[in-house]
Amino acid sequence: MKIKSAKFLISAVRPEQYPDEGLGEIALAGRSNVGKSSLINMLVNMKKLARTSSSPGKTQTINFYEINEQFRFVDLPGYGYAKVSKNVQSKWGNMIESYLRNRKNLLEVFQLVDIRHEPTQQDQQMYHWIRHFGFHGIVIATKADKISRGQQSKQLKIIRKKLQMEDTDILIPASAENRQGKDEIWQLIADIFCKKGIEIEIK
Repeated sequence: MKIKSAKFLISAVRPEQYPDEGLGEIALAGRSNVGKSSLINMLVNMKKLARTSSSPGKTQTINFYEINEQFRFVDLPGYGYAKVSKNVQSKWGNMIESYLRNRKNLLEVFQLVDIRHEPTQQDQQMYHWIRHFGFHGIVIATKADKISRGQQSKQLKIIRKKLQMEDTDILIPASAENRQGKDEIWQLIADIFCKKGIEIEIK
């Protein structure tokens, strides 16, 4: 996709802080340190649009990014970091649930998992949660550059089985380092908007 503009809008913790609902949104959900920020940066060809952190659990807000003045990426708080108190984890869970349940312009949710590891129980819960709210259960397996293509195929089968995905459910291996999956993800985004009657340029 030709990126004409990409900007950070706001870090929000309450619905009244969210941007207006005039643009469609694609949300990214996943465990802490799974690479949500890195994926956003890779997709928009910018190194520092979304802040990455070496300390898992740092993303405690819902972060909104506007792309080409056409749509938004929404980075949801990372889950599954043991050093965060249960009270904070509960707060994040409520924040995510409120956004998924009530955001009218949310078109789809991408769940990110680390391709090198089996999905955890929390990954499984998030996947079924996403499906419960009526989304398609699209999964992006990050850090694909860390293993061989042969290992990728094996790990993708494990992810499908663990998350109880159907053969027709979308699972894309991706890497922020070598840009694997970039074109497939952009085509997927274009298809999502097209089905909603919204045209966005991807070339």
